[in-house]
Amino acid sequence: MGGSIEERSFEELSPVDAGAGISLVSEAVCEQVVGRPEAFTAVESVFAAMASGAAYNFPVVREAIGHADALYGFKSGFDRAGMVLGVKSGGYWPGNVDKNLTNHQSTVILFDPDTGQLRSLVGGNYLTAVRTAAASAVSIAHLARKDARVLGMVGAGHQSTFQLRAALEQRNFEKVVAWNPHPEYLSRLAAVCEELGMPFAAVEREQLGAEADVIITITSAFEPLLMKQWIKPGTHIACMGTDTKGKQEVDPELLASASVFTDEVAQSISIGEAQHAVASGLLNEADITPIGEVINGTHPGRRDDLEITLFDGTGVGLQDLAVASAAVELAQAKGLAGQVSL
Repeated sequence: MGGSIEERSFEELSPVDAGAGISLVSEAVCEQVVGRPEAFTAVESVFAAMASGAAYNFPVVREAIGHADALYGFKSGFDRAGMVLGVKSGGYWPGNVDKNLTNHQSTVILFDPDTGQLRSLVGGNYLTAVRTAAASAVSIAHLARKDARVLGMVGAGHQSTFQLRAALEQRNFEKVVAWNPHPEYLSRLAAVCEELGMPFAAVEREQLGAEADVIITITSAFEPLLMKQWIKPGTHIACMGTDTKGKQEVDPELLASASVFTDEVAQSISIGEAQHAVASGLLNEADITPIGEVINGTHPGRRDDLEITLFDGTGVGLQDLAVASAAVELAQAKGLAGQVSL
């Protein structure tokens, strides 16, 4: 096979035998081998490992690069239970939408925990979307009322359809209500609902709060979009858009009145949705529970049908590493991974 690695796409590289060389798994292959069930299992398992102390995230590096208005950074960690070590490298390029590219761009790099040798390079764009949706789905599975019937969606960007599809699999929903600051984008969610035969309605935020049993917020907002007084008792809310200092999607008073769960407490209080409630003294760090404790059975989770539960999904590196590791294993098993030796 002629040409350098740079001259060939991932798809053109020869299939890899499991354990041989460095595995290369492209975006296209990730989409082929990692579906919602695989992502759900990977994310649920790593949340459990984090709560038990078997997995931990390293400090996040995230910087504005001073070019193209881009944010760039690294998320990394080690999962001793799953024997996964690596780093996700990437960021946010807001101008990509005009180039017909996804604004979020990333690659996951996995290493052998026993030797430190490079093991795999994995496309991270699709996996970021599917692992974020899996996180909210895990929260719904473990915290939402069993009789939840109306799903509310706040936000209709690229990530929203991943969130919608994953959420609809967790309960016997009968209707979807949605709001977006730019109503024209709600057609994305409406199309998914039409495909799945699910009734859909575009509503104002107050009505969404009054109707929905489960609400997912997935926006890039810097101000509260949902107020405490709009939310009915027994609602489960998954806040999935706040991952940077200053971002905000819901009223801090709502967090103060809810039972708050998260992927990682340190991120929740610093860059997650809880940052504002903690900073204003409405919520204490000790009031926030890692969702892995619910998964492991060391915390009861929802206590009754009137309790409002809230999941602060900040997005941790171990989620990316977990789904990337699953992608490598599945791609190798199906002969779809590329191979290269350094």
